[in-house]
Amino acid sequence: MASNATKAMIAEVFNEIAEGIKSGSFKKKVRIGLTILGSEHGVEEMVKAAKLAKGKYGDFDIVLIGSKVTDEFETIEVSDAEEGHKKMVELLEKGQIDGCVTQHFDFPIGVSTVGRVVTPGMGREMIIATTTGTTSTNRVEGMVINAISGISTAKALGIENPKVGILNVDGARQVERILTEVKNRGYEFNFAESLRADGGAVMRGNDLLAGTPDVMVCDSLTGNLLIKIFSSFTTGGNYETVGYGYGPGIGDNYDKLVNIVSRASGAPLICEALRYCATCAQNKVLSIASNEFKAAKKAGLQEEIDKVTKKAAPAAAEEVKMPPKKVVTFAIPGIDILELEDACKSLWKEGVYSESGMGCTGPVILVGEDEGEKAQEILKKAGYIG
Repeated sequence: MASNATKAMIAEVFNEIAEGIKSGSFKKKVRIGLTILGSEHGVEEMVKAAKLAKGKYGDFDIVLIGSKVTDEFETIEVSDAEEGHKKMVELLEKGQIDGCVTQHFDFPIGVSTVGRVVTPGMGREMIIATTTGTTSTNRVEGMVINAISGISTAKALGIENPKVGILNVDGARQVERILTEVKNRGYEFNFAESLRADGGAVMRGNDLLAGTPDVMVCDSLTGNLLIKIFSSFTTGGNYETVGYGYGPGIGDNYDKLVNIVSRASGAPLICEALRYCATCAQNKVLSIASNEFKAAKKAGLQEEIDKVTKKAAPAAAEEVKMPPKKVVTFAIPGIDILELEDACKSLWKEGVYSESGMGCTGPVILVGEDEGEKAQEILKKAGYIG
């Protein structure tokens, strides 16, 4: 004899068919899993999130993975969080769920999660690429690939031409140069413009608060910190309430839709994480990502990454004699802090005295007023500025 859960599932399928026949546009609901074991706030908080999502959104179904605590949802029973992850992967591989929201999942190298927040300055939604995982062991390469992942996710959310900003962290200028070259070679996307007076695609803290770009590119450790601050700045940190969580794991050819929340995430945030996962499933974010990576690689993505990262790789120490000191008041911006010392030495080799400094927008190289133009040409030729 069929269980109550099975009867409910059969009834729901028939209701979907009836609604589809009535509207003339039958479309099967996506099924989103939710692992409910392992939260710092207990199983009840996870179930509360599922109930919130069910009441707020009616276009996807929720399947609980964990202990049986309610008859309101189909539940796949497991004994602990580790078993829950194994069952989640099995269900995804068999196509029995279309995506899943879970906590603390270990993605392979090359995959990172794309978070989504509501910024406090203007109340705008903003994608943070990325927030957990390791896209690459090289920081600059990782951030460039994070940009592609962020663009893919934005398109899955219905943003046709997402504007991309690069957070002003170590490596940002190198990332900007690579993405500019890939864009010039045919990969279509738009840079955001900072709200600060001097503009540019490199974003400041003000842009974070205002949500200036659709996609904010950063390394995943910084992104992880940002998502935690945005989600729990009103609660003291132990209960995340605002936003959509750490998002789906995106990578070149990754084939499982797994959205991450924290063990500190509360029901209001997990509710929206379920919505986020369902939208990604409905709009096939993984297929979009596959196409975006193909387009970027066709435009020389790896070649441009290699140009910069190989140049930045440690080389045998070269003794460069510093030219005679002189007054330096001509500032050249756009130098990445990771390349500042090498950029100065490239000028010394050409007989141009230079010093490193820090302006309000980041690192600068200072040279004499009479050698400003010459210094810029040397730095451009060496690939330190665009």
